[in-house]
Amino acid sequence: MEFFIDRELPVPLRTQLQGLIEYGITYGELAPGEALPSVRELAEKIGVAPMTVSQVYADLKAAGLIDTRPGAGTFVSDSQQARVAGRTEASGLRRHIDQLIDESRALGIRPTELVSLVSARVFYRDSVGPRLRIVMIGLFQDATASYARFIAARLGRDVTVEPVTVAALERDAKIKALANSADLAVTIANRHRDVAMLVPNTKVVTISFTPSEETRRALASLDSLARIAVISRFPEFLPIMKSGVQRFAPHVGEVAAGVLDTPGLDAVIANATVVVYASGAESILADVPEGVPAIEYRHAPDTADIERVIVPIIRAAGVSPQPVDDAKRAPIDVQG
Repeated sequence: MEFFIDRELPVPLRTQLQGLIEYGITYGELAPGEALPSVRELAEKIGVAPMTVSQVYADLKAAGLIDTRPGAGTFVSDSQQARVAGRTEASGLRRHIDQLIDESRALGIRPTELVSLVSARVFYRDSVGPRLRIVMIGLFQDATASYARFIAARLGRDVTVEPVTVAALERDAKIKALANSADLAVTIANRHRDVAMLVPNTKVVTISFTPSEETRRALASLDSLARIAVISRFPEFLPIMKSGVQRFAPHVGEVAAGVLDTPGLDAVIANATVVVYASGAESILADVPEGVPAIEYRHAPDTADIERVIVPIIRAAGVSPQPVDDAKRAPIDVQG
């Protein structure tokens, strides 16, 4: 992965660097076990103080995204293996049973009736075959729904994939309970710790994301004389987003960038002939002049990661993935 700092952006250097590494891990640019540059090496490479790099590394380590090995260096964490190794399946099953008992009592269901319900459900599952329920947990409703559809298309009809946002889990006890009863939760790397705390009864895995095919195609089709305004909701995502736009539209020479609360953002938009906005920054559309196309910079789950992380889990549960034809997937909107 290329490490860089864009000093033209209205984002602190420390925030840029932390966001670059964090999103690099989330979106597959940095693989588990991959070595990161030393503090001094990275500081010299991007032109910042070693203390800045040291503070960023400390924050990422505290978040469980990187590890420091004495005498060896700093590496991207393979926290998935640690979670699996430390998981006590029987204990988790007992928690599920206790939760079921508590819920049945709250509904006034007697123990004998609960046993009958469970027996009937077991018979049903044995007769129709295994069914797995996955929750895709993201930040924004529309984007998370598109992620869920994409994953569901790769796994087939024997698996349901339900979209849930972190905010919904935090504010709605019913949604949280449903997510805690799922067979599997899928989320992005930099939200794993938060999600694991919200759904302690559900196995949580992370996968990488890449710019969607629709996003790449829309950027590649832009006129070389276009003036692009890149807008993000989160400052830490802005550098990697701007870099991605330049990567997929290398023929366009003028690219300005800012976050929603950047001073003078109105002037940046007024000068643009195309606006590219991150998922979650849709409010900027109200300020885009009529006739100026707006492209959502949306990601899609990495197909290779679905095969590497999710498919083995559902196969272990006795379900064989049956991908849906790509033509049946819901398209991702490019607004204009």
